Amino acid sequence: MDSIARGTVVNLVTRLAGVGLVLSLTALTARIDPETQGAFALFTSVEGVWLALMSGFGLALARRVSHYGEYPRALVAAMVIACMALGVAGGLVLWGMSAFGPPAYSWLWILALSAPLLLLAPNLAGLWLGEGRMVPMARLTVAPPLLALLAVLAASTLVPLSLPVVLGAWAGGKVIVGAAALIALWRGHRLARPDPAALYRELPFIAAIGLTNLIGLLNYRVGLFVIERMLDLSSTGIYSIAIVVAELLWFVSGSLTQAVYGRIGTPDRAHAAATTVRVAQLSVTALLPAAPLLWLTAWLVVPWALGPIYAESLPLLAVLLPGVVLFGGGSALSAYFTNHAGAPRVPAQIAFGSLVINASLALLMAPRLGMMGVALSASLSYAISVLWMAARFASHTRLPLRIVLWPGPQLASDLRTMLALGRAR
Repeated sequence: MDSIARGTVVNLVTRLAGVGLVLSLTALTARIDPETQGAFALFTSVEGVWLALMSGFGLALARRVSHYGEYPRALVAAMVIACMALGVAGGLVLWGMSAFGPPAYSWLWILALSAPLLLLAPNLAGLWLGEGRMVPMARLTVAPPLLALLAVLAASTLVPLSLPVVLGAWAGGKVIVGAAALIALWRGHRLARPDPAALYRELPFIAAIGLTNLIGLLNYRVGLFVIERMLDLSSTGIYSIAIVVAELLWFVSGSLTQAVYGRIGTPDRAHAAATTVRVAQLSVTALLPAAPLLWLTAWLVVPWALGPIYAESLPLLAVLLPGVVLFGGGSALSAYFTNHAGAPRVPAQIAFGSLVINASLALLMAPRLGMMGVALSASLSYAISVLWMAARFASHTRLPLRIVLWPGPQLASDLRTMLALGRAR
């Protein structure tokens, strides 16, 4: 088994384990009632928005390692300090949202307490991402939901299961893993005297990545926020189940992209482009048969595991899946612009356009079609964004768009020619 295949398997197993743990927590929460599930979904979505905005630190580290062949210990230390300081500032904002925002967000004070350490583990994982070391990353991925689930199960033997118990366990797991990652780097002598100047030089890249990921995350979650505002918290809980199940498909494409992230970051444009095309097409090819199997499994499991009311999520899931399948190919294309070309503005522009389309359609269709209109808006915006990204990639690499979109007999020879030209240059 080559390193790409091995890394993909490790990532896929890790992500499946992680999603299994998250689904277990979701099932426990959803069985309380849809409103509780809606509040949990909003809590984790706000957390996701915050993590996405600050995710540029980790990818900047990954790029220094994979693209430039460095191990920037002083930069790592500066980033740790910056992440903790930003965590404190973010915690104050979250506390304000909890105190003065809508009732659905009143539990954000729990997230505010964890914010100072919340950014550490996701961003320090960039070191291992750049090195292509999937096992340390696997630990960081699985540990938080595992700790949260164990804490919830332990607490449920003492008190009735409730929303604050779940949210406290969720936030606590993130804090423990963040502190453990920092201690591991310190004990491994992988930190040096902080270099603020090195961090300052990375800030444009970090800001661009954060903005890109923020827009991308909002594109996935804007429907939840629209439904909470225009419908109700119970509908939010039902719609969140459709999203959780649909996004399971991205664990396949995301695992493959993550395993080759370092190779996509190579300075050799021809090799990076060839790898990107291969991964994007493999992702969509793998997701096409997986989507109907996923829906069938959900049809069998969701009402039984969560309760009959959640059967309402199944038509929503059917509408979401086509866009989710196409969007699976966008992960590798985005990694090309971010890690190889150093142009995160490209996926940022496309994600912003997709977000505008998604939000506009959702606001327009929710009053008329309810949750179904929001699901349709999301699926259409996903499809448009990946086609747009493929067109930008084809223009940047000078590959025919048909080669990027559709595998065929000509693909292998075209890629071999491109590789030969890249070596000649």
